[in-house]
Amino acid sequence: MKDLRGQKVLVSGYHAPNQGTVEGFENAVLTLDDAGRIVGFEPDGDPTGATILPSGWLILPGFVDLHVHAPQYAQLGTALDVPLEEWLQTYTFPLEARFSDLAFAKEVYSALIDDMLALGTTTALHFATVHVPATTLLADLCLAKGQRALIGKVAMDDPDQCPPEYRDPSAEDAIAGTRAVIEYINAMPGNDGMVHPVVTPRFVPSCTDACLSGLGALAQETGTRVQSHVSESDWEHDYVRARTGRSDVEALADHGLMVPHSVFAHGTHLSSSDMDLMIAHQAGVAHCPLSNAYFSGAVFPLRAALERGLNVGLGSDMSGGPVASIWETARMAIASSRLLESGVDAAVVPEARGRGAARIDFRTAFYLATRGGAKALGLPVGSFEPGMKFDAIAIDPKAAKGTIRLWPGYDGDLVLEKLLYSTSRANIATVWVDGLRRVG
Repeated sequence: MKDLRGQKVLVSGYHAPNQGTVEGFENAVLTLDDAGRIVGFEPDGDPTGATILPSGWLILPGFVDLHVHAPQYAQLGTALDVPLEEWLQTYTFPLEARFSDLAFAKEVYSALIDDMLALGTTTALHFATVHVPATTLLADLCLAKGQRALIGKVAMDDPDQCPPEYRDPSAEDAIAGTRAVIEYINAMPGNDGMVHPVVTPRFVPSCTDACLSGLGALAQETGTRVQSHVSESDWEHDYVRARTGRSDVEALADHGLMVPHSVFAHGTHLSSSDMDLMIAHQAGVAHCPLSNAYFSGAVFPLRAALERGLNVGLGSDMSGGPVASIWETARMAIASSRLLESGVDAAVVPEARGRGAARIDFRTAFYLATRGGAKALGLPVGSFEPGMKFDAIAIDPKAAKGTIRLWPGYDGDLVLEKLLYSTSRANIATVWVDGLRRVG
């Protein structure tokens, strides 16, 4: 397949412009400008002169991953046998410390971006490490390889929670390093909105109050988004309450870190008032159902959050989540919502076993994987409406080594459901970002 900028294309597929609405289309005419922006989407348009995709291909919007620990790709699928606080100290901080070695950083980050794009993740919100050079390297690689990315240097300066070999020497160093990354990314030649900086306090337990306040002031000064973790587990939630006398959300807001289109991962222990405070600040949650199963000890009340009006998208949370796939994340989001609704302990009577009215279906999961995540970030991607950038996945259901089987009689939303549950890497024929072919 080829680049599609400046072309008219005949396409069939699905998108979800709004929560609760999935739109299927067949032989629609989609028109792109020379910058890869959609300027026309006509379900019954004139196909004269249009590029025609191979027979049977279906397109979906590119996936958005709202929570990626980029350096942890090196331990993906391992180190999942201990609680969160021990996992950080035993496995994760020593691994991330290795990214002072730029050759190692380049090897891991290059593989990560290639593999994410090959799975259809066209936009990613990345935690890097404390190292400024490795963080700017990640930005360079995302721009060169064509992944839409939001990237932050991790800030962590509290000596009580961070090992001496892996932390910012002081709050001032953490803030200065963050500023350096913001300035670097904003000045990257040829960037044009593909890569964005993000202020990234690891989470409240790893940062002193001086660090949190300084980062909040920097975010406010520069208009930069923020990412962090929030109310992730009993340990983290209770630690913040004991240290600050406030909830995670209240503490982050008081330090100026709850800015519009910022994203905070997990939220399994959020209260209703916490959600309302996030909504008031136009912040969102990265729902990470896979890693929540390993480290959070709870299921995020996704349906309740959506009904309340909180912006939510999906996060793989690699390597706390053991896969780098939003396909698998979406599937787990559906499964975990059903577990929350029905409960899991057969020794409890059914009517008292679960939370009730908590499940979502594949339509909501698809929205969260695409437009929902993009909306949380305030980015013009995630659907095929005019004005959006053309980030898209072409699925070949008949790929020789693929895992999709479409039998006669499947049509409408049933096909999308089949794609969401059955697509594997072999079925992904082409991936475009900004109308430029990045895979296939």
